[in-house]
Order: sequence, then structure tokens, then C-alpha cells
Amino acid sequence: MQRAPENPNAQERLNLAMPSPPRPATRLESARNNLYFLLAGLPALAFLLAALAPPINHDVAAVLNFSGRWLQGERLYVDLIDVNPPLIFVLNIIPAALAEILPLTAVQCFILCVLLLMLGAAMLTLRVLAALRLAPLLRQVTQAAMALTLLGAGYDFGQREHLMLIMALPYLTLATLRAEGEAMAAGPTLGIAVLAAVGFAIKPHFLAIPALVELWVLCCLGPSRVLRDPIAWIMAAIWALYLLSLPLAFPAYLTQVVPLVVDNYLNLGGLTLWQVLLTDRMLPALLLLLPCLVLAFRGGPMLARPFAMAALGGFIAAWVQHRGWSYHVLPIKLWSGLVVAMLAGHWAIRALAPARAERSAAPAAALAAFALALFHLQGNEMPYRQFTWGSSRGGAIAEQLRLEAYGERLLVLSPEVVEVYPALNYAQAQTTLRTMTLWLLQGVYGQCPRNGARYREPWEMSRTEFFVYRTVAEDFARAPPAAILVSERAGIAACGGQEFDLLTYFGRHPLFAEAFSHYRVAISFEGYRLYRRED
Repeated sequence: MQRAPENPNAQERLNLAMPSPPRPATRLESARNNLYFLLAGLPALAFLLAALAPPINHDVAAVLNFSGRWLQGERLYVDLIDVNPPLIFVLNIIPAALAEILPLTAVQCFILCVLLLMLGAAMLTLRVLAALRLAPLLRQVTQAAMALTLLGAGYDFGQREHLMLIMALPYLTLATLRAEGEAMAAGPTLGIAVLAAVGFAIKPHFLAIPALVELWVLCCLGPSRVLRDPIAWIMAAIWALYLLSLPLAFPAYLTQVVPLVVDNYLNLGGLTLWQVLLTDRMLPALLLLLPCLVLAFRGGPMLARPFAMAALGGFIAAWVQHRGWSYHVLPIKLWSGLVVAMLAGHWAIRALAPARAERSAAPAAALAAFALALFHLQGNEMPYRQFTWGSSRGGAIAEQLRLEAYGERLLVLSPEVVEVYPALNYAQAQTTLRTMTLWLLQGVYGQCPRNGARYREPWEMSRTEFFVYRTVAEDFARAPPAAILVSERAGIAACGGQEFDLLTYFGRHPLFAEAFSHYRVAISFEGYRLYRRED
């Protein structure tokens, strides 16, 4: 005898999933369905091919470059200063290490690792979907939409938000099963919990997502049953261990980097909460999210609800970062699109006769895939960057570095992460600067010196500015690189009609001045000057 589901939503889902014994498909119907399934996969294939083409995202490239330097012996948060918590660098050690043993570049190894991560997450998700026993139309539409959700990041492919979204997919799908009082085998459950915990730990802001999802599960099941559920306990244990590891394995992050972030990074180009809410990315994301939330909980399928809650958590995570950049809103957009596809599939089932709905599963999956592909092409810069990379400023810089400094060490004096990375990665060159860019210098010169001078004297400098001034000069003099790449734009506002010149600023240090005297201009291009050391 079949056990009656404990949740009324599960009973409704079973009724929709099994309205009557299925009629065997004819050969013609099977061929037609296979054609539609092939069509459903074409948009995902197109996004995959675009992700394989250059350029890789600049932030992704910068983190990968730092992980490569860490692997080669430099100390994280001592020789390598960055605002990101250590987990993202730990994860990027994997492709950096693979590049040492495989005939592939670090960028190629990174893309390979992300694709393998997608494959693992997809396999776990499909296993959960099978346990949910969805109606054929909703199942096919959901699977096609999930493929576009995994691959639809565009230029932000591999960003921290994208990695988190991949790792969270099985967890969010399993939340539906948990909310209905059902469970899976211990092995997949453990894998899903560990994967999600790692993904959400990449940024502290991401913890808003599992908090909201677990709150929803709690409302569905009640406190007593939730306390017996191992998922939340496993994730909490992993987060606690990670938090405890910071003072033990990465003490400099807490003692040196966090104060720098608080004093110089949070207000660097940041917006107020109201300003970020009205940006051209955050406001459309919010206007898409709100109806998704309402419709998911008012007549939508149970499966859509954890993804709607995750999109809300993603919105909170993006909002508190005060910037509203494209990758910040990425989870909101991708999860909201997935919710819309689930809602459409659910409504189609209700509108069609059971036999008609079953026959429409494959065409609906293809339609959902193409609709989501068109949606994700809006505003994610792919494949447009891929088409124009060769003729773009970033492509020109990458080509010049490949010709002039391939595989070499460079001192890069620039405020621009977008242009410098991934050009350094494609040239397989390593920067010697302790920070990814000169963002610390931008932070301390957010306001002009009070005495009207263009540059502060060493005895006038704050601890942060003197750290940058001293370490750049000392590192440069101690181990002179093969070349220096200098931006003609410092990214610092003029004071008293005087522009900020990076070489003039650092050239006041005697160690820097003496070492720089051995370099000559090799080429000027795209707002940069490349200096080569004279042997």
C-alpha cells in the first residue's frame, strides 16, 4: 500500500504527476520528443561555448592569479593582500595546482573545474528531482531551466556568486523534499549539505540565503522535526570550523586585512542603501523578484518556493554590499528566471488535460530553454564581450603583454582590475604587487591632503598609506621584476589642478628611484606604459 504523503502539497503534486497510467509513446512521438530535447539543449550548449571563449571574468582572473602566487610560496594576507576571505583562494588552489601538472593553462584548468563542479551539482540535483516525483511537464521544464541557470552567468562565469549558485542548486531542490517531511539516503544528503555549506561560506553575505530557506523549512515542518533534520546541523558545523580556522590558519586576515577593509574598502565607490536600490541592475532585479515571491507562495509549485526564498536572500546579500554590480545581482536574476519557468510549467499542467500535458512536456522544455536564454542574454555581457574581445582595450593589453612580457614577473601600478586581469593570466605573467590593484592608495586619497600638496610626505601618511608606499618600493628594490606596467590614470581625483602620477608618487622613495633608474620605456599602448629592465 502506498503511504499517504504527510504534506497536502505533496498529495497535490502526486495527483498531478500520476493522473493516469501513461500510454506508451509511438515511434513518431519518441522521435519528436527527442528532437525537442535536442532543441532544449542548444541554448545551454551555446552558453557553454561562450563560457569557454576568452575573456574570463576579471575578478575571477585576479583571484586565480593570487592563488597561483600563493601556491608558489607567497604568504596569503602578508605578501598577498585582498579583501576576500580565504575560502575562495583555497578553492582556486585546485585549478592553480592542476595547471602545474597538466598541459593546460591556469585559466583552462579553472574552467574545467567549474564545469566538473556543475556536473556534480547537476547529478545530485537530478537525483533529488527523481525523488520528488514531479509531473513530466514540470520535471522537463525544470531540468531545462536548471541547465540555463547553471550556464547563464555570462561574463560573470566563475564569479563567487556563480560558484555559490552552483553549489546551492542541490540543496535548494532538496529543501522541497525536506519541507514535505521526506528524506534521501545519508550519502547524497551529506554530499549536498557539504557542497552547500562550502558555497555559502565563500562570502559572509551569502548566509542570508540558507537562513531564509531554513526558516521556510521550519515553517513547513515545525521546530521539533527540523531539529532532527541533519542538513542544517552539518552546514552549521562546517561554518563553525571555518570560522575557527581563521585565527589559526589565517591570523593576518583578522589583524591586518579586516581593518584595511573597514577603513578603506567599504566606502571605495560604494553607495548608500537607497542609492544601490535604485541602480540600473538592482531595481529591475527587485521588480522581478517581488512577483516571483508572491506567485511562488500563492498557487505556485512547492519546488519554486525555496528558490524564491533563495532569490530573496541573494537580494539581501547584494544590497548589503552597497554596490549593485552585475555579479552581485546574478543569483537574483538566475533564480528568479528559474522560478518563472517553474511557475509557467505548473500553470500549463493546470490548464491542459492530463494526457495533453504529458505530450507537451518536451516542447515545453524547449520553449523554456529558449525563453530563458533570451532573458539571460539581457545584461550579462555574453557573448558580446567574446565577440569584441580581440579589438577591445583589454584584448589589446593582453596581446601586448603576451608579446612583451610572456611568463615574466611584472610590477603593475594600476587602479584597474578590469584591464589588468585577465591580461596577466593570458600572458601567464605574475604581478609582484601585494594587492591586486592600487585600491588602497585610492582609498587613502579619497580626499585631497589638507595642506594643498599633491602627495603627502612620509611623516604625514597614515599607517595604511605608508604601508603601500614602503612595501611597493622595498619589494621592487629587493627583487626587481623583468618589466613594469604603469597606468597613465591613477584613478584618483586631481587636487588643485594637479593629476596624481603613480611614478612620481613612488619615485620619491629612494629605493624605488634607484631601482627604477635601470628601466626604460619599451612601448606605450591603451593608456599604459611598459618599462623593460636594462641588463
